Amino acid sequence: MYKYILTRLVLLIPTLLGVSILVFLLVRFIPGTVVEQMVGPDAQVTQEMLASLRAFFGLDQPLHVQYLRWMGGVVRGDLGTSWRAGTGVLDLILSRLSVTAELTMGAMLVALLIGIPLGIFSALKENTSLDHVVRVASLFSLSMPIFWQAAMLILILSVYFQWAPPVGYVDPIKDAGTNLKTMLLPCLVLGTAVAATIMRMTRSSILDVMRRDYIRTARAKGLQEKAVVWAHALKNAMIPIVTVAGVQVGYLLGGAVITEEVFTLPGVGRLVVNGIYQRDYPVVQGTVLFIAVLFVMSNLVVDVLYGYFDPKIHYD
Repeated sequence: MYKYILTRLVLLIPTLLGVSILVFLLVRFIPGTVVEQMVGPDAQVTQEMLASLRAFFGLDQPLHVQYLRWMGGVVRGDLGTSWRAGTGVLDLILSRLSVTAELTMGAMLVALLIGIPLGIFSALKENTSLDHVVRVASLFSLSMPIFWQAAMLILILSVYFQWAPPVGYVDPIKDAGTNLKTMLLPCLVLGTAVAATIMRMTRSSILDVMRRDYIRTARAKGLQEKAVVWAHALKNAMIPIVTVAGVQVGYLLGGAVITEEVFTLPGVGRLVVNGIYQRDYPVVQGTVLFIAVLFVMSNLVVDVLYGYFDPKIHYD
């Protein structure tokens, strides 16, 4: 097991190196730099002043020099300093990570509580009207844009129920009640979108497992249907479900940008968006690289969990 984990960690290096090169180049393809953003389109500045600002931010250096200088800091654990805030990028990420982590855990809790039971129910009621309703509802949830769902939910609650979520994030340690009111709708919006994917995967996995010989054997021994489903079928159907859930966790940890924007949550996703708007290259580069690390680590955790759900899987 430990050898497998160590090998996977070593293999992550080329992946993260490729991500670093890609984000470094893509952010520089965006028209305009931090210099133009700072001086504005109507500012009366000389070319010498612009050149001095470019030199101050290191933009006068060749791209490979800028990249190597940034990567030299990353190797030492320094993701750089924000050009606008003057604060370390890692400090900015860590200050916002708790918000995104809370949103991720809340959304995944909603997704699992909705997706797995509905997937099992749909599989057990295969090709019935109830099964069709659940499948159509999942397709509708997958097709509905998150920003539209969030906007409609806020509109319906505010117009018809005279209630709107509080504006501004509050730490749960300081005020758990206000925090719950603030995070409830974002978690519900994201969770229902992820629940549709988990529900469909659960349904297909349960249908496949329920046709296996050991399920017929369990029924032949006189076990109740609930015991057959929950104790035998579900555990053996968990590998594809865990895979999908792990990928979704990595995506959500990367920052549900749209949800954080709609509900004004100061998470990692909004940090990236603001960095792009302001052409704050260190913030964008460092945050995307940090997100990539979280994503690949979540996939590694999923691979390790395979051994728990399927004893036939061994890691040499």
